[in-house]
Order: sequence, then C-alpha cells, then structure tokens
Amino acid sequence: MDRNERIEKLLSTLDERILILDGAMGTMIQSFKLSEEDYRGERFADWERDLKGNNDLLSITRPTVIQDIHRQFLEAGADIIETNTFNSNAPSMADYGMESLVAELNLAAARLARECADAHAGRSGSTCYVAGVLGPTNRTASISPDVNDPGFRNISFDALVETYEVATLALIEGGVDFLMIETIFDTLNAKAAIFAVKKAFDRAGITLPVMISGTITDASGRTLSGQTAEAFWNSVRHADPFMIGLNCALGAKDLRPYIAELSRIAATRVSAHPNAGLPNEFGEYDETPDDMADVVGEFAASGLVNLVGGCCGTRPEHIAALKKAVSKSPPRTVPELPLHCRLAGLEPLNIAPDDLFVNVGERCNVTGSARFRRLIEADDYTEAVAVARQQVEDGAQIIDVNMDEGMLDSEHAMVKFLHLIASEPDVSKVPIMIDSSKWTVIEAGLKCVQGKSVVNSISLKEGEESFVAQARLVRAYGAAVVVMAFDEQGQADTVERKIAICKRSYDILTEQVGFEPSDIIFDPNIFAVATGIEEHAEYGIAFIEATRGIKESLPHSLVSGGVSNVSFSFRGNNVVREAIHSVFLYHAIRAGMDMGIVNAGQLAIYADLPTDLRDAVEDVVLNRRADSTERLLELAEKYKDQAGSGPARKQDLEWRQWPVEKRLSHALVKGIDEFVVADTEEARLNATRPLDVIEGPLMDGMNVVGDLFGDGKMFLPQVVKSARVMKKAVAHLIPFIEEEKDGARSSNGKIVLATVKGDVHDIGKNIVGVVLQCNNFEVVDLGVMVSCDKILEAARRENAQIIGLSGLITPSLDEMVNVASEMQRLKFDLPLLIGGATTSPAHTAVKIEPNYQGPVIYVKDASRSVGIAQALTEQASRSVLIEKTRAENARRRERHAGNKRLAPQLSLTAARRRRPDINWSGYRPPVPTFLGTRVFADIDLAVLRDYIDWMPFFNAWEFHGKFPAILSDDVVGEATSALFADANRMLDSIIDERWLQARAVVGFWPANSDDAEDILLFADDKRDTEQLRLCHLRQQRAKSEGLAQHCLADYVAPLASGLKDYVGGFALTAGIGIEPHIERFEAEHDDYSSIVLKALADRLAEALAEYMHERVRREFWAYAPDESKTNAELIAEDYRGIRPAPGYPACPEHTEKAKLWKLLDAEASIGLQLTDSYAMYPTAAVSGFYFSHPESRYFAVGKIGRDQLESYAERKGLSVVEAERWLSPNLGYDPNEKSAA
Repeated sequence: MDRNERIEKLLSTLDERILILDGAMGTMIQSFKLSEEDYRGERFADWERDLKGNNDLLSITRPTVIQDIHRQFLEAGADIIETNTFNSNAPSMADYGMESLVAELNLAAARLARECADAHAGRSGSTCYVAGVLGPTNRTASISPDVNDPGFRNISFDALVETYEVATLALIEGGVDFLMIETIFDTLNAKAAIFAVKKAFDRAGITLPVMISGTITDASGRTLSGQTAEAFWNSVRHADPFMIGLNCALGAKDLRPYIAELSRIAATRVSAHPNAGLPNEFGEYDETPDDMADVVGEFAASGLVNLVGGCCGTRPEHIAALKKAVSKSPPRTVPELPLHCRLAGLEPLNIAPDDLFVNVGERCNVTGSARFRRLIEADDYTEAVAVARQQVEDGAQIIDVNMDEGMLDSEHAMVKFLHLIASEPDVSKVPIMIDSSKWTVIEAGLKCVQGKSVVNSISLKEGEESFVAQARLVRAYGAAVVVMAFDEQGQADTVERKIAICKRSYDILTEQVGFEPSDIIFDPNIFAVATGIEEHAEYGIAFIEATRGIKESLPHSLVSGGVSNVSFSFRGNNVVREAIHSVFLYHAIRAGMDMGIVNAGQLAIYADLPTDLRDAVEDVVLNRRADSTERLLELAEKYKDQAGSGPARKQDLEWRQWPVEKRLSHALVKGIDEFVVADTEEARLNATRPLDVIEGPLMDGMNVVGDLFGDGKMFLPQVVKSARVMKKAVAHLIPFIEEEKDGARSSNGKIVLATVKGDVHDIGKNIVGVVLQCNNFEVVDLGVMVSCDKILEAARRENAQIIGLSGLITPSLDEMVNVASEMQRLKFDLPLLIGGATTSPAHTAVKIEPNYQGPVIYVKDASRSVGIAQALTEQASRSVLIEKTRAENARRRERHAGNKRLAPQLSLTAARRRRPDINWSGYRPPVPTFLGTRVFADIDLAVLRDYIDWMPFFNAWEFHGKFPAILSDDVVGEATSALFADANRMLDSIIDERWLQARAVVGFWPANSDDAEDILLFADDKRDTEQLRLCHLRQQRAKSEGLAQHCLADYVAPLASGLKDYVGGFALTAGIGIEPHIERFEAEHDDYSSIVLKALADRLAEALAEYMHERVRREFWAYAPDESKTNAELIAEDYRGIRPAPGYPACPEHTEKAKLWKLLDAEASIGLQLTDSYAMYPTAAVSGFYFSHPESRYFAVGKIGRDQLESYAERKGLSVVEAERWLSPNLGYDPNEKSAA
C-alpha cells in the first residue's frame, strides 16, 4: 500500500471508529536506563558536549531501542506511531551543538517508524500509520524570557520557519503519512510551523494531512502564551487540519473540559492524548492504565473524540487499556458549523451576521493620532501601550496598529509595539488589525502576532499578480484581510464599480487563493458628501447601496469603513458632523456594514436628532434632493456654534404642543421633570382611572427608556433622570389611586435590595434599583448596614421574588456568605443576586453558592441587572438561566480548586531574605514639623474643587475612559457632558450654599520597623515607650531574580539602624451635613440628584486626601517644600511618598484601621465613625498612613501562606481562625485543608 492509499484509508477509517495513537516515547526510553555511551555511540564518542538526554539522537546511535518502543506500542493496539523527533529542531539541538543534524535526525526517525509500521502491518494484516512529529522547540516567539525587557525575543518567526521547513522535508522523505504539530504552548511557534509545512509542501510537490495538538498548561484553561482553547483553534484553523487536539501538561480528568470545548467549536476531527495524570513529587506518573482508560472512555462515550492516545507517563499497557475503553463508542461526528469570521487575540472574537457593530480601536495609528505619533517618535512605548490598553477598556473589540510615518522605521516600530502589547494580556486579549500601506510592514507585523489578526489592507491597484501573491501570504500567516475597492483604474466611487471590484476580488480570493469568504472584509470607500461638487452627491448612498449589494451577492463577507470621511466638508460644525455620522451609520449598518471607525466626539443618537436636521442630513446622505447640500449648509448655520448639545430652546419646547400621552413619553425619555405634574394631572383627567395613566403612557415611555438603555442608546445618568420623572408622576397619582381602594398596579416582580451589615456604600446599589424600577420592577431598598435577619424578614414580608445584596469592602463578602447560609437554614428558595465592587464571579461561585441551594447569581453592573431579573421572573427563561449559572459556577469552583498560579511560592523566611535592599547608612529621615495630631475643621470646598479626579465619578455611572476625553467620546460624549454639567451645577450649590463640611485629622509619630513586618510607634521622641505596633504583611508570590518581596515596614528605618524615623496617619471626610440633602431629594423622588450628591461627596473626600497629602509633603513633614504639581500629576501620584489605606492591596487587613482611629481619635475629633466591619461613616471618607521614604511605593501583598498568617495572628494577638476570616481574600491556601501550607 503506497502513501496516498494509506492516507485515504486513514481518513475513511476515522469516520468508522476511534483510532489509537501511541504513548510516551520519553517515558519508554527512561525505562532502558541508557548511559552516556549509549547516547554517543561510535559516531559521537568524542563529541565535545554531554549527549545523555538527547533522546532524538537515539534514532541514529541506538535505533534498536526506538524500534523496540515502536513495536511495543503497535502490539498494544496503536494504529499510529509517532516519529522520535520531538526535539529534532535547531533551537532544541543547539543545547547539544547539533543544529546541523536536524535533517538527518528527522529522516532517520521517519524511516525507523515507517519500517516498524510496515512490518507490523505485514504481520497483523492491519494498516499502521506514521505521524511525523514537529515539536514546539525550547523557545517561545510570543513571550520574552527577560521579565525586565518584555519586547525581547530569543527566537524569531523566520528562524522557526527555517528549521521547521528542514524538518518537514526530511519527514516527508522518510515516509510519514501525516504531520503532527504537537505540544503547542505558544501559538506563534505553531503558526511558524504551519507556514513552514506549507512551504515544504510546495517545494516537495507533496501535500500531506496536518494534525495540530496544543497544550493547556494549568487550571486557567489557557496555553502558556495565554490563549483560550477557542482562541487557539481560531488562530490555527487556516492550516485546514484534519485533526485538532490537546496533549501533555494535564491528565485526562483535568483535560476533559478543554477537549469538550474543542469538540464544540471545531469543524474538524478532535484528538486527545493526555498524560498519565499529574507528576508526583519525584516527577513520575502514577495514573494506572485502568484509571486513565475510565476517564478517556467517557470522552468517547460522550462523543468528544476521533483519536486518543497517551503523552507523558503512558506505556503500552495504557494504550491497550485505551483501545479497549473506546472500542464500543463511535467516533465524534464532525459538526457543520456556520461560516463566521473567527478572529482571536488571547480570547476569541467571532463575528456573526446578527452580532452588534464591531468597534475597531483607532488610536494606535501614527497617521490618525498625533499623540500616539509623538509617543512612538519619542520612543515612549510604555505610554503607547497604555493608549492601546485604554481603547480596550473603552470597548474596542479590535485594535488597529499603523506605523506609516515618513520619519519612522515603520517595520521596527511595528515589531517593537506588537511585541510589547503581546506581553499585556489586557491588550492582547483582543485581535490586532495590522494596518499599513507597505507590504513589508504588514508582513513584519504578521510574524509577531499569535492570534488571528486582520490585515488592513490589500487591493487590486497594482494588478492581480501582486494581489494574489499578497493574499496567499496573508492566508499562510493565518489572518483575515481588509480589501479596498481599488483596482488598476483607481478607487471605486460608484455603486457599480464598488461592487464590481469587490466581486472580482472575492472571486480571486475564494477560487484562486482559497480564502474562506468570512475572512474577507471589504472597504468600499467612504468619501465626503455635501462638498458642492455634483459628482460627490452620490458618495453616501453609493457606499450604503454597495454595502447592500456586497452582502447580497458576496455571501459571508464583511464590510468595514472609516466613517469620519463622510462628514469632512463640515469640519468645525460638530453638531452637523455628529448628525451625518449618525444618519450614515444608521443606514449603512442596516444595509449590512459590520465594523468601522468613528472619530471621538462625532456620533449622536439617530432617534434624538432634531427632525429638521435629520431630514436634511438624510437628504444629503441618501441624495434625495438636488438642492440637499444647499439646504443643509443653510440649516448648519443654526448649529454652527453649538458643541453637540442640541438645538435652541425654542426648538426644545415644540414638544409641548403634542398630545399629553406623547408629551409624557417624551419627558420620560429626555428626563424632563419641569412639566410632569401638570401633564400627569391632564392625563388623569382624560383617563377612566388614575392607574390607567401609569399602565398606559407612563409605562409606554419607560418601555422606550428600557429599550434604549438595553440597546446602548441611553446611559445610566439619563435612565436615572427618567426614573425621577416617573417617580414624580406616580407620586402625584398615588392619592387618587388610594381613593379608589381597588387600584393595584401590575409589575414585573418585587426585589429586595440591601447593602449588607457593616457596609455603608450604596451608590451602585441605588443605581441598580433605579434601573430596575425603570423596567417595571418594584424595588424595596432597605438601605445600608442591613442585618441578615432584617433582609430576610423584609423578603418574606414583602413577598419578594428576588433578594439582591451589595457590598464594597472585603468584610462584606463574609456577610454575604452568612446571608446565603441563613437563607439555606430557613429554607428560602428565592434567587440571590450578588453585586458590588469587591464581589466577583469567582467569589460568588466558590464561597457563596455552596452555602445555598437556591439560585446564586453574580451581577456585574446595573446594565446586566435588568436582563437577569427579567429572566428570573419569567418561567421559560428562569430555569435556563439558573442551569447555565450553576454550570458556570461549578466550572469556576473546579478551576479554583486546581488553580495554583496565585498560591504563594516562597516561605515567609525566604520572602524576608528578599526584602528591598534599602541603604539606610546614608539616609536622614525627615522630621515632621509637629508630633501628635492636628485637626482641620471646615476646609474650603472651593479649594478642593481643583483637586478632583473626575474619572471615578463617571465610573460610578458605568462610563469608562479617560477624563476629559470621555466628554467628547463618539458614543457616550453627549451623556457624559450632560452629567458633567449637572455635577458642576450641583457642586456650585454645595460650595456656595455650604451643603457639606470637609474635615481632617493628621498625625505624626516617632517610628521604627521591627520584627521584619511590624512598625513600632513611640509615645515621644525619646523612643523608650512603645505606644502602638502596626502589623503588616509581606509579598510571598515568587518573582524573578533581583525583584524584591515588599512590605510597608520596609520603608521605615529599622530599630537596629539607630535612625529616628517617623510615620504619619490621617482620617478625613467631606460628607458632614449630607443627610438633610439626601432626605430632601428622596422626598422629591429625585434619585438622580441624590446619587450625584453622594458621588460628588466621594470625589471631594478623595480631593481632600490629595490636598492634605500635598500639604504634608510641603508643610507638615516638609520633605518636599518646593513641590509644585499639576492636578494630573497628583492623580498620577507623581511625587515622593505614599498614603496606603487599611483594606487596600498594600495593607489588606481592615482591623488595622482601629489602631489608626485610636491614634487619631477620629470620631471625637472630626465625627468620623467606624462600623463593626471597619467601614467609615459618613461614607465620603478616606483614611490611611503616610510614608516619606523616597523608595516607598504601592504594591499588592497578594496571596500569603499559612506560615505568614500564623505569624501575623500571633503578632496581632488574634486566633488563626479570626485572622483567616479577616484575610480570607489573601489566603494562598485552603484553611479547611489541614496540610495546607
């Protein structure tokens, strides 16, 4: 049987039964206990380096050993044996000085395997196959080996391609039946192997099937280079493998969820060859053949696999057991999956026809962003990476990177930047769009990206030959491609030309190059409209109609474009530009546009555009009138000096002429409460019953609000304003409803919300409550610091359908566990919703759900609360959501149980040895200008205004970005600008009318560090009487050589040094006097103003903390008397010294706050209280310690070991159990396991 016949037989047999791969070559070689001489043989007897351990060399020096291993696996039932070539590549062989032997090693190993397979086939009458193995090498192209230089690589894509091509050609010559690119821990290495294999096929004139097998390294479910299983598949599927699978690193049981994931997403066959469990402390594998077979047999019975085998630790006995275990199960049926664009960074991005518009981040473009260009020109790549990170945080699903600037080395800049963002998971989780007009720059970028990227762009402008050549390479590198509507005659400007060029490109790409149509993204050219040139009048509608034609005639392809071009002729008139973008996108998206770029500050909500402006713009964009440009130019004068804030007041009041029902709906959507009582009364007089007004026009309006919010067309501040209008209308109607006695308003359900005992934070909870009310849920808000018994009593009394718990501080997490336990004890079955800043899906799954058999669901933010609540109150969707959530929580618990990545890796003793090496011999600690405490009463709020960091204010309303850029954001700019204006109006009242008082107490005490992690405070500068001991924690997570394990005590001079050092402390509030104003707003049903006031008080407190710290540095401790910083520099903490707070990452244990209160006498001096859980009240408050040393810095303690926990408990005088409770989030071990250490 020749090779082609064997391949045909292999593929047909895979449709009939599950095939068996062999086991661990390395494990078997170890059993022969070979010596150095065995490895050397005669030929390499005098080799200058040790060769023992070079297993691949045995194919030359001890071929009988390798033949014996192949024979044993074949006799055990393996259908396929693997060549002994795992390390037969130049990087791996470089360890032995044998790079020149790569071809010979692969050829010899392939011939040995072929001979063994054919001999066994002759004896048994069965067909045996040989897999030519291409191992991962000992280098990684995606990760720097130097933690101090994340842009460095010790192997290039080209070097990998070179050695893989040599190996592939030798394996083909040696007679393998297919190639197996295996044990992939870095997908970029695998992409180099795929590229090399295709080159080798072209050179040899032979194409063989390709199998790909990756490695999930731990319970995180990711490869070593950070990809999820689906992202990995998306990144390698261009190889068109006949088999995709996973092997190594994990045993079968741990590998199962990821095999199941591949089975779900891969439109090809799936393989699994796991290890024989996990290695024991001696590096050996203990899982028995029967145990392994039981697990893998379930893979087969569940229809997950087409091929199984073994990796590390598996012997012929394992293979025989696997063969028996899967023999009665049919192979997995390869699914037919829809043809979608499937991109990847570290995580997948699949774009289906019904998905929302895809945002491409456009600020990492030197031609489009002056700031980014300046950063690259200045070689400030750290800030350039921050630009990319911010875009992802702001919602970009793809990052476009362009380095086309005449004064730049564009290739170097592209490579350096892509290497750096590859080391930033928060950035590299999304796909990259490699954008350049220079092919060399594009190709350099493609060699840096492990995920499936997008090339932007290629076209037919230089003819078909160049187009095809570039397209073949794009496909070989595994990328999707943007194709411009551009041919040899130039850019297409008519519908017919756009479609014709795209059709021509589509046919070439799909028929000649082999592109999947879903990997083709057309850009049919967006040009400026309303230029006054007659030929340009069709440009807008031409793109829209071309998009429609492309989507209809070129199936599965996508459409993109640069939207800002369309409004170029109205530069300087933001309102009109916003309207043009909004109208253009409205029609283009409906015609099929899938993705695009819109400049910041140039987008408005289509439905909110003034009718005259929208009509005029549509006339232009859709070219509906010959005089449309002139009419829009005339109308544009009306908006010329406006900044997107809407038309004149006269225009605003036109709605007052509408019917009352429509007026009420408009007032709700716009959040206008000025006329609502009068309009509600008019509607009541027209209605049969007052309840009809609520269930009619008011709920109609709130349904519009809910729909707009759900579609992302309204934002939280606008929704809360709408709720204010609704509450005022309902309040007016309540007396009339009560008069009727039988009035009963219907709702979607009743929800009890509470901030748990010990916690006083409620801004986020209040926003959730308002959003739920806007969607016709009845909310019973119990407020803050609510005990468990009150929450559960209220739930029963109110006959609630759902309970929602909120908390901000870490002790609240324990209280939530307590509530869940009590709900279980009292036999509740209501859904329990969990939310708040310190909560997380992991904590909910691991700590809360196991204590309660009812549904426990984590709610990330207000925008998700409505969908979850609606699903829970509708029977059809309730069971689906609960089942899905329970499955997700179970998976999180499994991952948590197996996730050792965050566990401490150093003992406390070892961590202490690696404390920061601070030179105290030449240091003179600064002396404060006073010792003890000083109180500052009624600090001027007008001064604090200049110290406000505004971005957290917007974060409270679930806006994300940077201030002030967020005010001109293309999507949320209108909403954030309105919110900012409201906030500043209220801030004027707060200051002018003295609504709030700001107070602070500051103190300094003689101090020295002692006992490694403690700081002693003395009663006076004689230092003979200890006043207090501050207990801190040290990092135990192992770091690279040379990096210190930090503790706050490190920044205070040791007692043994003889130096007189000091520590400061502070507590402050800007919330004195807030309650009467909150009560006034609540009485007026004005949740919006109430939330704004609380958020402003928080901002003023943080501003006060910044202001007082500045005064400490300049006046009170006076170690930086000449400091002069801008507010931006203060926000960036660009100064000497730190002010860490108990409960935060550097000192995460809250009870230390009690010592601070004792030192400052904070409650008596400024009226600032501590709750039982150490939350501060009033809520708008900040407290912490001052450190002055120049090397002091913020850090996160992270996970600690049992040894440090016991040391900390002893020093603090706490029991171990109590210390574990307060430090629960920081425990690097399971306190329930006796041997945890």
